[in-house]
Amino acid sequence: MTRFDVVIVGGGIAGASLGAELAAQASVLILEKEEVAGYHATGRSVAFWEETYGGPQVQPLTTASGPMLLSPDPDFSERSFVSPRRTLHVGRVGDEGARDRLLASYVGKVALERVDPQVVVPGLRPEWMLGVLEPEVKDIDVGALHQAWLRLFRRRGGEMRLIAALRSAQRQSNGWRLEASGGPIACGVIVNAAGAWADDVARVCGVAPLGIKPLLRTVLQLRVPAMPSMDLPLVMDLGGGFYFKPEGEGRIWLTPHDEVPSPPCDAAPDELAVAQAIARFQEAVNWPIEAVERKWAGLRSFALDRAPVYGYDPDMPGFFWFAGQGGFGIQTSPAAALLGRALLMKEAAPEIIASLDFAAYSPTRFR
Repeated sequence: MTRFDVVIVGGGIAGASLGAELAAQASVLILEKEEVAGYHATGRSVAFWEETYGGPQVQPLTTASGPMLLSPDPDFSERSFVSPRRTLHVGRVGDEGARDRLLASYVGKVALERVDPQVVVPGLRPEWMLGVLEPEVKDIDVGALHQAWLRLFRRRGGEMRLIAALRSAQRQSNGWRLEASGGPIACGVIVNAAGAWADDVARVCGVAPLGIKPLLRTVLQLRVPAMPSMDLPLVMDLGGGFYFKPEGEGRIWLTPHDEVPSPPCDAAPDELAVAQAIARFQEAVNWPIEAVERKWAGLRSFALDRAPVYGYDPDMPGFFWFAGQGGFGIQTSPAAALLGRALLMKEAAPEIIASLDFAAYSPTRFR
């Protein structure tokens, strides 16, 4: 039987980043049930680094991750993972409250400024008269970031097994005995980084689930030749009805910001959401749509309070939660991985995350 210090269930951005941090100090195995790591949420993300995205509970993780994404350690990557974008939060009459809450929630934490949205985005329809610019927002190269985590993981001695679903897990006096594709495995700690499958993995391990719910989000790629510039900001509705961002010359990625409850699955786009997205886009701008070139969907998994869950389960020794990261797991991955390592190894936190409120992410808040 093969033995590891830590077995991580899930090879997406959560498992890859935490695995890379742990592998320098421990023997680590990642179990990934798909043929390719990151097939589900990680591989389908419309990723950007935006400090207000996810709310005030997530913002400290995002802010701490920013410098590591912009100027990574040379051992991690020789180039930056981000490029300039900006976000324009827009609203109509009736959205004043949402605008004011946004501005008030991040005073002294995030750069935000009131602007005339018509000046920032040519072609925005005149009823969209409320604007807040978030100038420091960046696009993230998700594929490059995920692969960099996996390379670092392997370079530090980590092992990954693909097409290796966790079938069973029994707690023993000295750790865990697991059954997965390829035979039995022994380990000291199981890390649940299974995304939409997090509660299912907990059940397999005899751990009470936390109520982490997968929510489906639909995304479209539109060809819009009349789009004024590929350097336009990400445009986000203050009312939560849509966001879109340029994706090359004359193309945008668009979502109706939907969150449809779903079982864990290989998500497919919802056709009603596709129609809603197009209708909301046409209500926002006067750019004609030439074609819907692609459409896809991903699952975002949230705990009940929509904050991520990092830490040991209080009722099951050796079971570590690293889940519930919603749609912000990529933009927070550097800081979250450092936090996860500190909590799992029971060591002092690095200075860059020392000011975080670790208790805000603990699974004990649900027990």
